[in-house]
Amino acid sequence: MTPICKLFNIKYPIIQAGMVWCSGWKLASAVSNAGGLGIIGAGSMYPDILREHIQKYKSATSQPFAVNIPLMYPNVKEIIEIVIREGVKIVFTSAGNPATWTTILKLAGITVVHVIANTKFAKKAQEAGVDAIVAEGFEAGGHNGREETTTMCLIPMIRSEVQLPIIAAGGIASGKSMLAAFALGANAVQIGSAFAVAEESSAHWAFKNKIISSAEGDTQLAMKKLVPVRLLKNEFADAVAQAEAEGADRAQLLQILGRARAKSGMFEGDMENGELEIGQVSAMLKEIKPAKQILEEIWEEFLKAKNELAAQNFDI
Repeated sequence: MTPICKLFNIKYPIIQAGMVWCSGWKLASAVSNAGGLGIIGAGSMYPDILREHIQKYKSATSQPFAVNIPLMYPNVKEIIEIVIREGVKIVFTSAGNPATWTTILKLAGITVVHVIANTKFAKKAQEAGVDAIVAEGFEAGGHNGREETTTMCLIPMIRSEVQLPIIAAGGIASGKSMLAAFALGANAVQIGSAFAVAEESSAHWAFKNKIISSAEGDTQLAMKKLVPVRLLKNEFADAVAQAEAEGADRAQLLQILGRARAKSGMFEGDMENGELEIGQVSAMLKEIKPAKQILEEIWEEFLKAKNELAAQNFDI
């Protein structure tokens, strides 16, 4: 059993990412019931909606779960109060300073995991007292690191600098990539894109179909002057790319982004004008499946690849 399995009391070291507009109680409970750790993504939920999702999750299963909280959101205090009041035992924080809320969460008996994308913030998270970190490489979907460090480089660099359990994220959607992450020093993996197309994902069916029909090169990192985000290419992404090529500043990019752009794309199905956040690994995803099947196939491939590697003769 890995340190992460012990920390969360789960069967498999596979974590479902807390993705905006994809990670409601249905997906989280399906992943947790399959033996992983499901996460409810609070980033796309008003406080009362989050409370409803937590309560529906508890009605669906007694298995461990987490809530992901982006710390940059204006109503973060209310979100944290709800999480504490509803008895959530695990919280993944992201997009902000972990020192601000970690002590408060831990005093409430909550296990805290923080998402980072470079070594500097991995150290800061450790200093803040978190229990584990998610190290997210450049390949990942959604909000991303400005340094554009890939998972293959990021995990070993962080492993050499911190003693915390590490959950690798970014570009992982198979058992073989999971094995590679473990070889680099990870103790578990966090998977987003593969679960975004799960049957139980709350993403719009048009978004799921666009993901599984995408090819290599169909995503791009955009809006580094705001918050870097990886997007599937469409009319909106093309407009952002053109504006950036012409030297657009923050104000201009904010005007292009507008309001509720991610909701209109990922949740409501506007495939041209919506913001479609997904990882590079989307090019490898070809089928919409139940979350349980996705998790089990990844785990089975992980074990098979590990055994095949152990059986190879590396004598030179």
